[in-house]
Amino acid sequence: MIPSPSLNPSGDATAICFALVLLIPFAAAGLALINTGLGRTRSAAHMMMASLCVFSAAALAYFICGFSWQGFAGGYAHILMLGGKEWNWIGAGPFFLRGMDPGNASVTLAATFGMLSTGVAVLIPLGSGADRWRLGAACASAALMAGLTFPLFAHWAWSGGWLAQLGANYGLGRGFVDVGGAGAIQAVGGLTALSIAWILGPRRGKFASDGMPSAIPGHNSVYVLLGCLLTLLGWWGLNGAGAILFGGVEAGRVAYIAINTLLSAAASAGAAAVLTRARYGRPDASLTANGWVGGLAASSAACAFVVPAASVVIGILAGALVTFSVEWFEARMRVDDPGGAISAHGLGGMWGLLSVALFARIPVNEGGASSGAGQWLAQVIGIATLLGFVLPLTYGLNWLLNRVMPQRVAPEGERQGMDLYELGAGAYPELATHADEFTQHRT
Repeated sequence: MIPSPSLNPSGDATAICFALVLLIPFAAAGLALINTGLGRTRSAAHMMMASLCVFSAAALAYFICGFSWQGFAGGYAHILMLGGKEWNWIGAGPFFLRGMDPGNASVTLAATFGMLSTGVAVLIPLGSGADRWRLGAACASAALMAGLTFPLFAHWAWSGGWLAQLGANYGLGRGFVDVGGAGAIQAVGGLTALSIAWILGPRRGKFASDGMPSAIPGHNSVYVLLGCLLTLLGWWGLNGAGAILFGGVEAGRVAYIAINTLLSAAASAGAAAVLTRARYGRPDASLTANGWVGGLAASSAACAFVVPAASVVIGILAGALVTFSVEWFEARMRVDDPGGAISAHGLGGMWGLLSVALFARIPVNEGGASSGAGQWLAQVIGIATLLGFVLPLTYGLNWLLNRVMPQRVAPEGERQGMDLYELGAGAYPELATHADEFTQHRT
């Protein structure tokens, strides 16, 4: 075990980074509202309850072992010698945050950022499991992601792990770059969402006997669009704090990162609205919201190293990708993803990783910038790792969990609604009450 190279933000950067970290819970609140609005009325309270519970389960699992395995730049890690080079594979810190120096700002900020980031990541699969995912199983799945899947990839990308070492070991630009979590948060969450959708299967009535999908619209577009605005605040925190902690970016660049983040989201939502208007005659609110989130996810990897015009291009392509992939997963792959999480977070995040090689100018040393095939290859290796390792890992873990704790609710629960079946009360009790009142005659 040897310590990895450290990143130590200055005093001003520490204060700004802490303020940005405090914005991250807005991303969680926004995703909770989006997932709730895109689900059915009779599962709304269950989705909000599940959002709070999985966030809590993730924080506890990350506290127990997640941060130990993610580690931090400058912390101890397990090293393998391959081809005469040192490869950093996993953190080697103590469990339960033992031994953490409360005065070391870089460590405590990394732990806080990681704990909140994994809370955002575990909310992503809730969108794909809406209306049929049991509360207890969702919490257990969140604990698996926060305790193993997320910290493992986050260590490789953020904490001096082998993906980040591709630059030093093989001269591949600066190595794998993902300052805001397009891979570690968004793609990991999106691939877990795909695994959950596969394991749970589609909602009853979603696909006809001939395989054609039926529309099951979300119940509250107001929640969805309000959630989109809240996610912007959270992404400013994710991208800004991540760039300072893991990208070595100076604090004065935070406003520039915020501009790039907003432009990517706005361009992506605009592209989704225009495309759905052209295809269906009217803009689609849910797909536009998915486009907005997909633009945010795509912005996270390169937000600190691209010009604003490039952010607009990244967003436009993200919006087109999300719009077409939602339909492709549903109509071609028969995947029921009520929240569009697989497309918005999974594909949006991976497109963001690739956009680093296309648009970013990243300082490698004094006066130098990474470009060309080297950075391309580093980003492609990161994406291949997500698809070739993280996806099988997260699917395998959830498949095993499903053998021990069945993840899908009983047919009666889906028919009755998750609110009444698992919580004993609905989100909108006045609907039933008023229906009875209006059928009674006044005397």
